[in-house]
Amino acid sequence: MIKKFELPDDLRYNVGPITNPTAYFKQSGCESWLCLTGEEFAKMKNGMSFQQVQESTPNSINIISDPPMTLNLDLAEQQMKALDSLPRPTLISCRMGPRASAVAYMYSGLKLGAHPKDVILAAEEANVPFVKSDEYKAWVYDSIEALRAKSMDIKNGD
Repeated sequence: MIKKFELPDDLRYNVGPITNPTAYFKQSGCESWLCLTGEEFAKMKNGMSFQQVQESTPNSINIISDPPMTLNLDLAEQQMKALDSLPRPTLISCRMGPRASAVAYMYSGLKLGAHPKDVILAAEEANVPFVKSDEYKAWVYDSIEALRAKSMDIKNGD
């Protein structure tokens, strides 16, 4: 019997704005933080700076992935590399949760060898924030396929 894809509990993401980064991080039970927001967000009402993230944990990385920036394979590779280097459990955050959840599912699907369709289906069943966007679903699917193919090319010496 094939096991259904599930997001591992060592990756967490925000759902909605984070108004008190230090308290939110402590409550998350995480050891590290991948922040996807840039300084423009810090200037907005209810915004958060990467400095606040760093004050919450020394185990933090900032890969700016805010709109209007388009999610693409280059960002997926940067996010993968960051997540590979951070201790677990890891919190991933964006402004409201869709991009953070997309990164968590993309990364986990790739690392667990899941088919992209199974990853998207599991996210839809769990009503994860990114599934409301066809663009984000396509990015998760395409990134898993492209990064897996790239990994196979490297293993095969291509």
